[in-house]
Amino acid sequence: LPRIDDHFFFSQLGKTFPARGPRRARVALFAGCVAQVTFARLNEATIRVLTANGCEVVVPHGQLCCGALAAHAGVRDVAEELAERNLDVFLREEFDAVITNAAGCGSTLKEYTHLFAENDARHERAAVFRKKMRDVTEFLAELGLTTPLRETKLRVTYQDSCHLLHGQKVREAPRTLIRAVPGVELVELPFSELCCGSAGVYNVTQTDTALELLAGKMQHAKATGAPVILTANPGCLLQLRAGAEIHHTGQEVLHVVELLDRALA
Repeated sequence: LPRIDDHFFFSQLGKTFPARGPRRARVALFAGCVAQVTFARLNEATIRVLTANGCEVVVPHGQLCCGALAAHAGVRDVAEELAERNLDVFLREEFDAVITNAAGCGSTLKEYTHLFAENDARHERAAVFRKKMRDVTEFLAELGLTTPLRETKLRVTYQDSCHLLHGQKVREAPRTLIRAVPGVELVELPFSELCCGSAGVYNVTQTDTALELLAGKMQHAKATGAPVILTANPGCLLQLRAGAEIHHTGQEVLHVVELLDRALA
């Protein structure tokens, strides 16, 4: 089971974090659901990296689950209700972008237009929201890193999140950020584009197959000789951390943003 954080992220809802140095952008952070309990530190690292690179970060109060689980399960009315609430929350102020560090959430958030008919007023609002939605790696790669990063002698490999690579077609952005850290050697992971076995709740509903996928993934990850595996989605983080324990690879599993956070000068 994943370690639950010592403190949760719910206390940060409604807060604004000022940019360090000249403000280059004003963004809203989508904090997620499980992320607020199990990945509070990841959300905090995300805020630090964004503010260090000139972003004012707002964590809007009232935001709810992205609706992914409901949408995937075919419970469309619940997905629509969650989407409508989030549209109200994130469109009530002007932001240059809405940021998520969860590729699974990002895929659904970018697809809100699919939940509403084109003649529905909510469809138009969803289209406006869609233009602002960015994965954190996508946004930072577009914005460009301006804060100094200290040299970090480290060999790493990167596992593509299916929701980021296949769902959102974002491949190069995470790699660009990884290579931006001085001293980091990125070793490509063989078959990185294949699923790690997490896939939402697939690792719960199809455990045997998910573990088979994970075993292959960890075999390739160990072969890279990298002590750190990077990825860009909480579901992948949970799965790969379980894989490192099950297969005794001794590898640390981090989000790309966590690597950047550690390298902040």
